[in-house]
Amino acid sequence: MLLTGSWRLLAAQTLIFALCAFVSLRLNPWGQVFRAVVRPRLKPTDEREEAAPVRFAQGVGFVFALVGTIGYATGLTAVGVVATAAALVAALLNAATGFCLGCEMFLLIRRWRTPVRAE
Repeated sequence: MLLTGSWRLLAAQTLIFALCAFVSLRLNPWGQVFRAVVRPRLKPTDEREEAAPVRFAQGVGFVFALVGTIGYATGLTAVGVVATAAALVAALLNAATGFCLGCEMFLLIRRWRTPVRAE
C-alpha cells in the first residue's frame, strides 16, 4: 500500500481487519496460512493468547487502515501514508519482536477502567 498507493489494496486489508475485529479471528487469511504452514512446524504448546486483546488490536488496525483508505481514495495522500505507515510499524513490531502494541493498549485500557477494590 505504501509502495503502490492503491487505496483498493488497502481497502481489502481494511475489510480483513474488520472481519477479524468484529466477526471472528478465524476469518483472517494470514492466520489461516499460519495454521496451515507455520504451526505444524512448531513444537506443541498449551499456551494460547486471549482472543479479546488480539481482536482489539485488529480493531485498531481497522481504524488506521480505514483512515488510510479514505486518505488515499480522496486524494489526501499524506493522510493515507501516515495512517498506513503507523499500522505497518505496529505490524512490523509484532512480527519482529512479538510485541503486540494493540494488545498492550487493550490491557492498559482494561487496567485503567477496572476500579481498584479496597480490601
